[in-house]
Amino acid sequence: MGSGFSKLKKQAKLLGAQYEKIQEEMRQFTATGSAGNGLVTLVLNGEHEMKDLQIKPDCVNPSDIEGLQDLIRSAYSDALQKIQAHRAEQNPQSGFPSF
Repeated sequence: MGSGFSKLKKQAKLLGAQYEKIQEEMRQFTATGSAGNGLVTLVLNGEHEMKDLQIKPDCVNPSDIEGLQDLIRSAYSDALQKIQAHRAEQNPQSGFPSF
């Protein structure tokens, strides 16, 4: 039993190290999303934290705040899809959950 447990312990340690490596890689990865032909662009890291947001003055219309909000949401979704695609590409069989 001792050698079987030792082997499982070793495998768990290796999986933990792989998981840490993947997490660090995703913290470093960035994806740029855009909407409205570049009127709104934003950058997310692999943990979905917004690192940058650019809004061109052309799309700022005080009477259409909802339109600007939609552009920001669309740009965020665009970047998020890129992160998820990157994660799937890097770890197709990892078994780790997609955040």
